[in-house]
Amino acid sequence: MEIKKHPQISYNILSSVNDYGPLADMVLSHHKRWDGKGYPSGLTGEEIPLESRIIALADAFDAMTSDRPYRMGINKVEALEIIASEAGKQFDPNIVKIFLEKVMT
Repeated sequence: MEIKKHPQISYNILSSVNDYGPLADMVLSHHKRWDGKGYPSGLTGEEIPLESRIIALADAFDAMTSDRPYRMGINKVEALEIIASEAGKQFDPNIVKIFLEKVMT
């Protein structure tokens, strides 16, 4: 799928610009899942850069709660329930815990 190419394309662009080079690995891995699924392949759990794990959760929350041309966003409570259910699977469980604590207060 073409959509799955965007992390690699973004990585290539960022790594070619000196000031943005350090961001390249973060962007490359932001669709990796804690359980090793996702794309591109190769990393699981704490092998995934911390920043990528944070971006992945924030991106998913935004995607769930934002309206799209093809569907309405879900409400914040539903999104938080989905995120909680994906702790240890899609998302780093420690980041989920912190995210839920911060969003719920």
